[in-house]
Amino acid sequence: MKIYTTSEPVDLSRISTEKPDNLDNKQSLKQEIKEITEGMRSYQQKLYAEGKQSLLVIMQGMDASGKDSTVRHVFGSLNPQGVQVYSFKQPEASELSRDFLWRVHREVPAKGNIRIFNRSHYEDVLIGKVRELHTPERIEQYYGHIRNFEKLLIDTGTQIIKFFLHISKSEQEKRLKERMENPEKMWKYHASDWKERKKWKSYEKAYEIAISETASAEAPWHVIPADDRQYRDYLISGIVLEKLKAMKPEFPGMSA
Repeated sequence: MKIYTTSEPVDLSRISTEKPDNLDNKQSLKQEIKEITEGMRSYQQKLYAEGKQSLLVIMQGMDASGKDSTVRHVFGSLNPQGVQVYSFKQPEASELSRDFLWRVHREVPAKGNIRIFNRSHYEDVLIGKVRELHTPERIEQYYGHIRNFEKLLIDTGTQIIKFFLHISKSEQEKRLKERMENPEKMWKYHASDWKERKKWKSYEKAYEIAISETASAEAPWHVIPADDRQYRDYLISGIVLEKLKAMKPEFPGMSA
């Protein structure tokens, strides 16, 4: 795993997508994940009851990198009253007629809540760059707007964790084929997935630039090895728990 907190150069090809060789005990890892998520649940209850701060978790990654699966396994045991998931799809006409962050700002978490963005405002600088939907000058502006937007959220009580689920091209191929063959996953399959896969290098470069341009000490990027689902969940749940601990939420006293 690699954490980016400054605008240092990013080279995803030099970061492993696999779990360490010494982590082969799946049962032990499963137990650790269970204990971590129990800790997350405890802190989430305090966060919700306190109602003074919130947490935004941003999930980005190549197609089939495991964003949906991560949401289920890491956040599935939390109280749904205080946890929401939002997935950003292709913008509608009403959204395109406004600034690109308008639809995003509407979905940030309210005080006391955890919100997970399954894809996010970063799509505008990723797809926008790869498909050349915007000029290079506009993309540069967007990086600055994103930095300022996230600073605004942090300054007003919303902590941010940004994850890039880093899978290998071979693992993506395996998962896309699984979607085609497994009846329970066919609904996720789109023929366009293979078309987008041909742009792997372009997307990889777009991610490298976006991470470098928007990483900060307050809102770092965590590049998570995601070829192994269980190891991915272990890393992400641990990072979320540590962030919740650092926020120090407390149960409020009895109302007068």
